[in-house]
Amino acid sequence: MSIRERLSGNEAVAIAMKQINPDVMPAFPITPSTEIPQYFSSYVANGEVETEFVPVESEHSAMSACIGSCAAGARTVTATSSCGLALMWEALYLAASNKLPITMAVVNRALSGPININADHSDSMGARDSGWVQIYSEDNQEAYDNYIQAVRIAEHKDVQLPVMVCQDGFITSHAVTNLNLLEDEVVKDFVKEYEPEMFLLNSGAPMSVGPYDTQHHYMEHKRQQAQSMNDAKEVILQVAEEYEKISGRKYGLFETYKLDDADVALVIINSAAGTAKDAIDELRAEGKKVGLLKIRVFRPFPAEEIAEALKHLKAIAVMDRSEGFSSQGGPVCAEIKSALYDVEDRPQIINYIYGIGGRDVRVENIKEVFAELEKVKNTGDTGAEAYRYLSVRE
Repeated sequence: MSIRERLSGNEAVAIAMKQINPDVMPAFPITPSTEIPQYFSSYVANGEVETEFVPVESEHSAMSACIGSCAAGARTVTATSSCGLALMWEALYLAASNKLPITMAVVNRALSGPININADHSDSMGARDSGWVQIYSEDNQEAYDNYIQAVRIAEHKDVQLPVMVCQDGFITSHAVTNLNLLEDEVVKDFVKEYEPEMFLLNSGAPMSVGPYDTQHHYMEHKRQQAQSMNDAKEVILQVAEEYEKISGRKYGLFETYKLDDADVALVIINSAAGTAKDAIDELRAEGKKVGLLKIRVFRPFPAEEIAEALKHLKAIAVMDRSEGFSSQGGPVCAEIKSALYDVEDRPQIINYIYGIGGRDVRVENIKEVFAELEKVKNTGDTGAEAYRYLSVRE
């Protein structure tokens, strides 16, 4: 039986962590993710969890402690944002290459500079090739649901990779909405006890973690790591199917909204998908055939499935909440273009950089994008600048 609550996205994730009852949580506070370890430390102090909470002196130390505890055989969680994630950079690669199933809540916030504490995806998009599975959340409910599923995904024998669960800073992390929680025992039964096959404290099977890897073995190890990422896609779907049985909420690699009969569509990630859905509803009432594909899983990138879902469209606008500085567009657009490369009569594609540094994205802004897509559909011309900024003062 679900429990109806009103929670911020940060508190929802903290409650998910409490229900998971991890062995260790190292953490260092940074806005806007600070509330997650703050809430969780109160659960530790109140005896509501059996977790060892480790306050550290920096985010690099937080991830280093995660690596040590997970390698020792402990179920390990943490949370961070923005420059905190950037300070972890070196350790992110170590966690992934050592195949340690750490789960981390990333509350998306712009990377400096200039200094900015508001939502965009430059932090997690910068870490997209670090070897972590990446799952994105439109709202507080998804942030809660995704975190519980992340534990099962990370610890699956065919994956054994760290997972970051992302949500937009302040937009969902601090906004209070209605959502449905699972009962503690249901979550406990779903995630089960963590029983790693190999860990440092297992005296019966000595092992090393993070040794020097010569040119004779390094490529094979990276190939194994890549295979785990490939295998994660099927595991994500399996875990989602099991989660639907206990929650009634269905998840996939992505979500489509009024896409089947659409002529034009947006591709988007995280909270702005809700704004896009409102714009689509208004435009559908006017007889416009518009739709949406919201990416949930960005790593591994579900290229074949996305190409199949988008191939019938005339034109697509890919929305990036981070700047790739490639002069060719943002990181999401690069992946979508790659996915559609082999599709015959593929849709025309334009790219918008939007909402960076927390710039508001309104229904009328999304309607502007759809108006541009109508022009592209009718003319077949993406214009001199297929890559452009939305709502910027030129």
